[in-house]
Amino acid sequence: MAMFMAAIEATIVATAMPTIAAKLGGMALYSWVFSAFLLMQAVTIPIYGKLSDLFGRKHVFIAGILIFLAGSMLCGLAWSMPALVAFRFVQGIGAGAVQPLATTLIGDLYTLEERGRVQGYISSVWGISAIVGPLAGALIVQYASWAWVFWANVPFGVVTIALAGLYLHEEVERKKPSIDFAGAALILAGLVALMLALTQGGHWGIAAALSLLAFAAAVLWLFVRQERRAPDPIMHLELWKDRLIALANAATLCSGIAMIGVISFLPPFVQGVLGESALVAGFTVCAMSVGWPIASVTTGHLLLRAGTRRLARIGGSAVLTGSLIIALGAERGPFVAGLGSFVMGAGLGVLNTTFIVSIQTSVGWARRGVATASNMLMRILGNTLGAAVFGGALNFVLRQESAAGRAGALPLREGVRDILGGAAPLGELHSGLSAGLHIVFWAVVVFAVMTVAASWFVPGHGMREGEKQDSRSGA
Repeated sequence: MAMFMAAIEATIVATAMPTIAAKLGGMALYSWVFSAFLLMQAVTIPIYGKLSDLFGRKHVFIAGILIFLAGSMLCGLAWSMPALVAFRFVQGIGAGAVQPLATTLIGDLYTLEERGRVQGYISSVWGISAIVGPLAGALIVQYASWAWVFWANVPFGVVTIALAGLYLHEEVERKKPSIDFAGAALILAGLVALMLALTQGGHWGIAAALSLLAFAAAVLWLFVRQERRAPDPIMHLELWKDRLIALANAATLCSGIAMIGVISFLPPFVQGVLGESALVAGFTVCAMSVGWPIASVTTGHLLLRAGTRRLARIGGSAVLTGSLIIALGAERGPFVAGLGSFVMGAGLGVLNTTFIVSIQTSVGWARRGVATASNMLMRILGNTLGAAVFGGALNFVLRQESAAGRAGALPLREGVRDILGGAAPLGELHSGLSAGLHIVFWAVVVFAVMTVAASWFVPGHGMREGEKQDSRSGA
């Protein structure tokens, strides 16, 4: 229930946002509705992971859902775009607890033999939400108030809290916690600056982007120093000395970059270059959401027999194969583009289940929340970094094409926005869009190669070793 609530949030809001923006005005803040949510989700993930290790999953999980629901209710009551952005910050603060702690709880509640299979089932929720979300969003804005896009979260959240209260039982060792408030403040400031540089640097200018990056680097350096000397750090840096965790997180970061390149830029290619409808473009991306859960469930059944190393290599290779199909064959039609998306999604599903289960098995209960959160954080940072890098590449090519008189008369920034939203005819931008998106797809291939490289050297992990770790949670 919790994962479905978190998963459907992205697709249902994205579908409804053009209508919401038209009602509230303030198109200049359009991207901030998404950036605000993503920013706070990213910076709170490691904090919730640490808090769950200190106080137990149950209380932190429920607290996060309550904050998420409060933000959802406020979003539905927003009277302007600035108000909506502010309330999305609140919603994002709660969202940082939902996905990572739901995933961490699986590691607590299920044995090693069951864990991979259940992680696969949970992953299938994302495939369902990818199909249900856009349809639900379209129906809501057409037949009801747009506020129900946000208020629809409430029943799911209430039921989740009730079930967790009734059936989630933990035995948490009672000790006086030493909370690393300085570390929490530093990682919050550093990641906010980094995410702002990546998401808004193109709008604010190169000077602002470089200043934010420099500030982020300085603050994150101070964060590392703080974590090394803190008696109970919010992020255990020694986890990154573990080869499995370091390589799994590196592969997750690179695959997250590659994933967002396909999700964000394959639909405008299908519409603007191939001339297909928005429905067909949506099909090509949904293919990824279908491949992911199928591969996740299959991986869950094979994990103990096949082992971490073999499955990591298979998953990384599938990500690369899918990206090559798109880069080399997308022009042949939406079926080939959808095939590449499906294969890539399958690879991502294999990597996700393999890495999450392996990481959770390699640490004890007391560090499982932090370890799981670190992997989730890498995916979100990868998505944000990829959106910035690929968006910048497309923007640059379109600018060059516009200067050469080949990209039509549509203003560049509005043109890119309309392309990504599918809200305008794209025939006049065909040349520049085709060239720019081909560069994006080949950049996706580069990050897929990096994913394979990191996955290839993931050590063979003795999965049964984790069973000696303490388990303090039951159902």
